[in-house]
Amino acid sequence: MGKFKIVGGNKLHGSIEPQGAKNEAMQVLCACLLTEEKVTITNLPNISDINNLIDILGDMGVIVNRVTSDIVELQAKDIDFSYFESEKFTEKATRLRGSVMILGPMLARFGKGYLPKPGGDKIGRRRLDTHIIGLQNLGASFEEANKCQVATAPAGGLKGTYMLLNEASVTGTANIIMAAVMAQGETTIFNAACEPYIVQLCRMLVSMGAEISGIGSNLLIIKGVSKLNGTTHRLLADMIEVGSFIGMAAMTGSELTIKNAGIKDLGLIPDTFRRLGIKMEFIGDDIYIPAQEHYEVENFMDGSILTIADAPWPGFTPDLISIILVVATQAKGTVLIHQKMFESRLFFVDKLIDMGAQIILCDPHRATVIGLDRAQQLHAVKMASPDIRAGVALLIAALSAKGTSIIENIEQIDRGYQNIDGRLRALGVDIERL
Repeated sequence: MGKFKIVGGNKLHGSIEPQGAKNEAMQVLCACLLTEEKVTITNLPNISDINNLIDILGDMGVIVNRVTSDIVELQAKDIDFSYFESEKFTEKATRLRGSVMILGPMLARFGKGYLPKPGGDKIGRRRLDTHIIGLQNLGASFEEANKCQVATAPAGGLKGTYMLLNEASVTGTANIIMAAVMAQGETTIFNAACEPYIVQLCRMLVSMGAEISGIGSNLLIIKGVSKLNGTTHRLLADMIEVGSFIGMAAMTGSELTIKNAGIKDLGLIPDTFRRLGIKMEFIGDDIYIPAQEHYEVENFMDGSILTIADAPWPGFTPDLISIILVVATQAKGTVLIHQKMFESRLFFVDKLIDMGAQIILCDPHRATVIGLDRAQQLHAVKMASPDIRAGVALLIAALSAKGTSIIENIEQIDRGYQNIDGRLRALGVDIERL
């Protein structure tokens, strides 16, 4: 396993540009299965999760041409169905949560799809009910076989219907959309996720010939078509990277510019950091963060303690809860962090407490952070990354800490952040990959 050795206490300087959006990439790569024509994806992040999904698609029989590190051409002319019965598929797919989104497009185009037990971050219960119930509403039937669920469309193909999703699951919504675009008749999806990544997926599918209305809302109406065409699609900037870089600048008291940040698609992210007292300025599509020695938490208007909670879009994204929590440790004031969606995401705070942070873990979903206002600098420790976002939160803590920190299990960080050590060295960070 790899490790990062980080000498903390240095200021960042210069500018950095976020990679393409990881969560969007997972969806649009799977959408290539809906057509036999070539699909080109640009601004692709060169990270292990995305590369593993491309490997799975290639093993399935998709023609893959990696034009550059951030451009890939995919053509799903023929699919090798025997691959899904192999141990190789089970092994690869169960390591990667994004593999669940192979199911919808396979059902739509070929009438049969496979749903392995998904991998990904160990952050708590992550149900697949929305995927399965939504596809059952379209007529699919499921049976257990070879360590995965095998879904089959009825004779004559999937059929459009009205459905109210039991939760606004992003991957569940994506799977259902990709199945519905080639189903017979009209499909209405209420309580659909409406994250920018879902908007991007819908726009890509429309460019391929799909008929979708209500894009950007939680009520989607899809009229099925018999065939989709190829297209070229560019990914948004990764909003989680943008939030991570804001947190890095704040914790280290650094001046930093985030280039091409995709500001219009960031939702509540900038305002949530501002509520911690972090200043920023929008210059075109860039975010300029001035150096701040101190930042003070806003209370609510009635004087009560600020609570930051995650919620489905347009609420605050759960993927930045870990980052917000670590940034709050050096703010002036107290914040209650409420992670509603995943019950194991806050368990990394014991590492921050070891570093000198003042945090009370109230229960699996809530933590009270008493900001130190830099009166007491965090100190370096040896720790391990439990998941992608907590790993980067610990990395941010190490950047501001006194001394040399070691972060183990950095493969978790590499799953979501492209060449993070090289990019941070360019900003002046003393970081070494061991």
